[in-house]
Amino acid sequence: MKQMDLFKHVTSAYTSASDGVLTNDALYRAVAERAGIDLKDMEATIPVGKAGTQRSPIKRAVRWFQQDLRAAGVIEKVPDARGVWRLTEAAGRKLTKSLASVKMVAFSTNLGVAIWGSNEAVFPHSSEPIMLAISSPPYPLRCTRAYGNVNEQEYVDFVVRSLEPVVKNLAPEGSVVLNVSQDIFQNRSPARSTYNERLVLAICDRLGLHLMDRFVWHNASKPPGPIQWASKERVQVNVAYEPIYWFAVDPLRVNANNQRVLQPHTARHAALIARGGEQREGVFSDGAYRIKHGSFGSPTAGAIPRNVLSLGHQCADSAAHRRHARELGFTTHGAPFPSSIPSFFIRFLTDIGQLVVDMFAGTHKSALVAERLERRWMTTENVLDYIRPSAELFRGFPGFEINPGLEQVRGA
Repeated sequence: MKQMDLFKHVTSAYTSASDGVLTNDALYRAVAERAGIDLKDMEATIPVGKAGTQRSPIKRAVRWFQQDLRAAGVIEKVPDARGVWRLTEAAGRKLTKSLASVKMVAFSTNLGVAIWGSNEAVFPHSSEPIMLAISSPPYPLRCTRAYGNVNEQEYVDFVVRSLEPVVKNLAPEGSVVLNVSQDIFQNRSPARSTYNERLVLAICDRLGLHLMDRFVWHNASKPPGPIQWASKERVQVNVAYEPIYWFAVDPLRVNANNQRVLQPHTARHAALIARGGEQREGVFSDGAYRIKHGSFGSPTAGAIPRNVLSLGHQCADSAAHRRHARELGFTTHGAPFPSSIPSFFIRFLTDIGQLVVDMFAGTHKSALVAERLERRWMTTENVLDYIRPSAELFRGFPGFEINPGLEQVRGA
């Protein structure tokens, strides 16, 4: 998990060079030194193409990554100088989204690794058993946010395609947890979209997962909406929750244990336990519900949670991420995931040492919680404006390393 991609060494060579300028020969030497490659191996050639031209495969890889940096606006050719490239002045501002071909370690700890790149470019090449995949994919909004959105018509295919390589690596006891939006409406209509229902069916039918539960994330601090239909036309009410779907590979083997997420007893329930339970007897609902003397009197470690999670969207980790983003000159995330959501599901569905992944990491709350709870983790995120400030949240954890090339990048 801590092995750096060759792309990192190419990036680091430019950011560490005097004035950010390197000839190709200097680039090869710098990469060889950083990657621990013998110069003889760097110069070694093999036949390439139909003509069998002798080329160095390592040098070719370095040049490919060099062109990725050029396409991303990070480096530019020095005019009138053959084989000489330099950092652009706007490197930090333009190094925003990863190219489809680029995947590189952004930062890591002893427990996990954050990869700058698309989930579809990374997870097909991973083979380690995953116990929990938890994520909040970009919502299918009509007004695109900075992090990018897929429209409603493409959304189901987009999510299923993103999940497919992850599901292939799920442990038999593994789970998938997805937070999606409740605020999607039919075009010019107060009628709600049925994309959530179609998404659930597609995940079950096409990926073979089983729906375990539909959690309600009740957010009392959620801004009023939908503005058009609730505040203006008055034909809807304000939305106060978002759905969270829990899927399992095998419902009979799933690694779920509600004792890991017990909640404190209410004062009323604690008093009931203290007096030895119910002091009455009764039969209700035609025998469906019975109360016996002493019921609910046994002391327990806590109450079993309900599938309605009343949690606000604000958290200290989100505030810290925004602060780091501002300090580094990056755009702040418009829809941060609060740490309380992944905290509940990681404790509920995993044990210490098991692997948790997030395919759309954003502000990396799932990874941060996994780190604190001693779970191993792996994330992908293709927007550098989000992944670079996230690294600051992990400083101080054992084994923390940040890609030297990214550490020096600043936003606008």
